[in-house]
Amino acid sequence: MLFNSLSYLIFLPVTLLLFWVSPRSWRTVLLLVASYVFYMSWKPVYGLLMIVLTVANYLFGLAIAKYQAQKKALMVTAVVSNLLVLGYFKYTYFAFDLLNQALTPLGQHLPKLSLEIILPLGISFFAFEFIHYVVEVYRGGQPVRSLPQFALFAGFFPTQLAGPIKRYQDFIPQLSTEHRPNWKEIDAAVWLILFGLFKKVIFADNLSSVVQSGFSHPELLTAVDTWLVVYAFAFQIYFDFSGYTDIARGSAMLFGYKVPLNFNLPYLAGSIAEFWHRWHISLSTWLRDYLYVPLGGSRCSRWFNYRNLFLTMLLGGLWHGAGLHYLAWGAFHGLALIAHKTFKDFTADASVLQAARSSKLFHVASVLLTFHVACVGWVLFRAEDMNIAGRMLKQMFLLDSAVAGATNLQLSIVNVQEPVIFLILPLVLLLLFGGQLLSGWLSSRKVPFVLPLPLRAVGVAAMILLLLVFSPDSSPKFIYFQF
Repeated sequence: MLFNSLSYLIFLPVTLLLFWVSPRSWRTVLLLVASYVFYMSWKPVYGLLMIVLTVANYLFGLAIAKYQAQKKALMVTAVVSNLLVLGYFKYTYFAFDLLNQALTPLGQHLPKLSLEIILPLGISFFAFEFIHYVVEVYRGGQPVRSLPQFALFAGFFPTQLAGPIKRYQDFIPQLSTEHRPNWKEIDAAVWLILFGLFKKVIFADNLSSVVQSGFSHPELLTAVDTWLVVYAFAFQIYFDFSGYTDIARGSAMLFGYKVPLNFNLPYLAGSIAEFWHRWHISLSTWLRDYLYVPLGGSRCSRWFNYRNLFLTMLLGGLWHGAGLHYLAWGAFHGLALIAHKTFKDFTADASVLQAARSSKLFHVASVLLTFHVACVGWVLFRAEDMNIAGRMLKQMFLLDSAVAGATNLQLSIVNVQEPVIFLILPLVLLLLFGGQLLSGWLSSRKVPFVLPLPLRAVGVAAMILLLLVFSPDSSPKFIYFQF
């Protein structure tokens, strides 16, 4: 069941109505049942996998809290068990292929793998939530005593497929607190859902055809075409994933619950480190707390700190998918973070450079540079393999061109939707980012920023009209469902 489907349009209000008319003591179980219906609508058998993992981690949490002498062994066993399940479903074929490649020079080949493994939706997200839980209980946190509450923590349908990655200390207490959303919160929730749907359908889905055409046939693109395709993917993945998060947060708000913010205008970041404070925030903080800090973080020598940054991003890349290009993407961001930290340390002792860094011109240049560093990384992320990524990067930086590319790309753009949409997109982009920037600026000065009701009504009507007129014939799945 997809957020941008008719079935979800029916499922959400029906679940919401049943939730609020039910006695308070029934609501957790009702929402849990609805969440499993939501998940099992895709492939029922994997609902059993979620149940087994939920019960296992629930018991691990209780055991870690009870048996203090063995708590480290229990925590390690729980973490390894979650990683083994994740590894089996996500990395078996990848490991098999790597081993085969290593044996090929020796004239050896492994027999064909007969397993038919289908990656369960959202497994990376709820596996990380389980790992977070058992580690926090090991560190002294109180375990969740109620199995239905713990099951809902992992299975909560707005976040189960693509996050944000929740923290149990934040989510579980909300289940025991009566909070009926007021009209202001309902208005904000509906606005978030509509806004997220708008970003997904109008922006991400319309850009997807351009991106698919470009990455499928890089040999037909000129250098300029290649850059345009990469820019298109940068905005496609942002609007796709942040759109999902908006719908998830809005849906949760309707039930009276809050889930973490996951995006904060990442393409306006002034450094690659700031980019990761603004992009997929719940994942970057998870990697920081459960990988970077345990490795030693920054409380070590410079070279060990560089190692910690690199390994964290390398494994973050592998988390996204089983492929060498994901590892390369993680390694690229690890090196970019090392370069940023080196530059920051170098300029810390130079007053002239510090003054330059504080100027507005430097900030604008930093934002542009950071955006393009992220775009280079997106080539590695989106390409099907390293050969395609290498070809596109070569065209981008060595200006390697193919004359036929311009015509091919232009045709793919025209065929996406009526050409007028590409006159509307820049204007809407300006309004979206400009409105968020103005809202943030006024909020920082403690000035209330609320659009008058007539303007909000016009905005909603305009979004609905654009959704009806410019939505593609078919809407692809959310990109992060595959992770």
